[in-house]
Amino acid sequence: AGLWRRAVDRAQGRGPAGGDLSRGDDRPLYWARLGMTRELRGWEPGFGLSAARRAALLDRLERGSRGQDSIRLGSGAGYKRILVTGFDPFTLDRDIRIGNPSGATALALDGTWISTAAGPARIETAMFPVRWDDFAAGTVERTLRPVLPRVDLFTTVSQGRVGRIDVERFNGAWRGGFPDNENVSRTEPVPVPDPASRPQWTRTTLPYAAIVAARTGPFPVYDHTSVTEIPAGGTGPVVREDGPSAGSVARAGGGGDYLSNEIAYRATLLRDRLGLSVPGGHVHTPVLEFGAGNEDPSSGEVTDAGFERNRGVIVGQVRAIVAVALSPTPPVP
Repeated sequence: AGLWRRAVDRAQGRGPAGGDLSRGDDRPLYWARLGMTRELRGWEPGFGLSAARRAALLDRLERGSRGQDSIRLGSGAGYKRILVTGFDPFTLDRDIRIGNPSGATALALDGTWISTAAGPARIETAMFPVRWDDFAAGTVERTLRPVLPRVDLFTTVSQGRVGRIDVERFNGAWRGGFPDNENVSRTEPVPVPDPASRPQWTRTTLPYAAIVAARTGPFPVYDHTSVTEIPAGGTGPVVREDGPSAGSVARAGGGGDYLSNEIAYRATLLRDRLGLSVPGGHVHTPVLEFGAGNEDPSSGEVTDAGFERNRGVIVGQVRAIVAVALSPTPPVP
């Protein structure tokens, strides 16, 4: 818990920065957690430690250092409550320097207040690992089930495509098998409790039209409706640009078939199973790119001015999108 709080404080300008990376960088938290996990896995105390107890300690480290068990919505009246989630970095085998703008957003927004047309709002955040098996074990539901009934808005956030922001309209019940941060691959239906009642598709309840129309920042924002499905009676996957057809089987939501799609599917399915009418869905940020001249992973340069500027712009635009989503109003002419 202290690791999460220190990372949030660092991102929000409180206390010493430490190191030589800019405060908004999400990667020091990820690196620190990996180091702590390694130490805990190899720890041999004199009193002995059973495998079950070690696993429980690792679970506390994983949850606490991602803010999953410290979501503090408060009980006061007169303000709205917003939940935003982000992810760890991923595809580090391709480029060890990679950060995740959704994780940076979670650190930058946790515990902050924003002004909206609906009044003041408090944002609470959490982060999630890029690991298939953690999701199958229910980490999303365990974190969100106690808080979704108390929020006025939620959005899961992840890194998407280059140069654009997508509000994903539809989420599919399918895992496409891309390797995760443990190089594990899973190709199967999304494993959720009570699979007999598992829908093939869930959908956003975010006010996507208002978000697209609003002036939230420099990146274009799209209402993304494309999915990949096996149509009813069909034998192979096809892409449909206007959402799933009746009776189809999911092969990719608007957000694809990786964990971005899965967290959106799980969060919105939980919303529906709890019978909530709260606005909620998924926002895909632009890819966080390094600046000109620093595209080569072998350069050894883990940051640059362009990288830091891009990250700050993405965080600011997600904050603006959340404000619009809470109190959608017509765009200013």
